[in-house]
Amino acid sequence: MIDFLQQFSPVTQALFATLFTWGVTAAGAALVFITKTINQKFMDSTLGFAAGVMIAASFWSLLSPGIEMAEQLGQTPWLSAVIGFMGGGIFMRLIDKFLPHLHPGLATNKAEGVKTSWQRSTLLVLAITLHNIPEGLAVGVAFGAVGAGLPSATIGGAIALAIGIGLQNFPEGTAVSMPLRREGLPKGKSFFMGQASGIVEPIAGVFGALFVMKMQSILPYALCFAAGAMIFVVVEELIPESQRKYENIDTVTMATMIGFSVMMILDVALG
Repeated sequence: MIDFLQQFSPVTQALFATLFTWGVTAAGAALVFITKTINQKFMDSTLGFAAGVMIAASFWSLLSPGIEMAEQLGQTPWLSAVIGFMGGGIFMRLIDKFLPHLHPGLATNKAEGVKTSWQRSTLLVLAITLHNIPEGLAVGVAFGAVGAGLPSATIGGAIALAIGIGLQNFPEGTAVSMPLRREGLPKGKSFFMGQASGIVEPIAGVFGALFVMKMQSILPYALCFAAGAMIFVVVEELIPESQRKYENIDTVTMATMIGFSVMMILDVALG
């Protein structure tokens, strides 16, 4: 896989990687063709797993390389990390505040963001799309960092990040398509809406790769920015959503730790 990707430019590599992560989102959404319901404990556990993957990716694939790059570029490592990390969190908070969206399992009147008359299905898709913006950006920045030629950025690490993001995208596609199917939408439309939540990833990935390749000095900030955005999503959405049912908390917590371990193994082994 590494040899195949190295034939292409970093932007094309980022595109391939984020098309893969989008494809896994579509695979999760495709469960709607098989069943109309999924065990709640299983869904909560997959969201917990996704949270663990994102936490591990934020450190191993983004923050740690970002700090190393800041040092290599003669910046103050802790300052670059804090500015980038908090910038990512603030960016996601602003999107969360203004973009209309609805988390799965909630009534329409619980929608967040500015008031709108958009359909419930559109609001559900936008909630998962929020998750996918920082994920696509993170993958794009990782491949862009490899293209910039800095020692702390490796093609293996970027691939590991894409695989990890892909793994945790599966339940996100399901989290959109299943509620829509239960509410009476046809299977085809439920699937279409579920996979559509991931379409932003290739867009964000290509943008991230292009941006950091043009401006190498902002690479540490960009990596830490992506990490901050992902941690915001984990703490504000994934963990609370996965632990709504008290009786599932222990199982979900272990699933979160497994997700963290899988991403850590991927990054250490491939990076």
